[in-house]
Amino acid sequence: MATMNISLPDPMKAWVEEQAKSGRYANASDVVRDLIRREQVKAEKIAHWQQLIDEAYASGVSEKTPRQIFEEVRAEYLAEARNRTGCVEPIESGARGPEDHDR
Repeated sequence: MATMNISLPDPMKAWVEEQAKSGRYANASDVVRDLIRREQVKAEKIAHWQQLIDEAYASGVSEKTPRQIFEEVRAEYLAEARNRTGCVEPIESGARGPEDHDR
């Protein structure tokens, strides 16, 4: 494992030492490693969401109405549900369409 020396303001150093003494960590290095791991996970999640946002912007604006999108999604869901259950009859989920929310 590599060694790195860092400089911290006194309040930060005290906080790291308090965390180490709390029993959750073996020492100050464990505290810093945990903080870095958490920051790495956070950065990965942010990058993933940014990629999804960029893809959404790049895909453009749909020409479909919200009702058309809802009906397509509903039809796909019902088809998948029928395939899973082997049921031929439409499955009523009790979900209402967007027309019920326009009132």
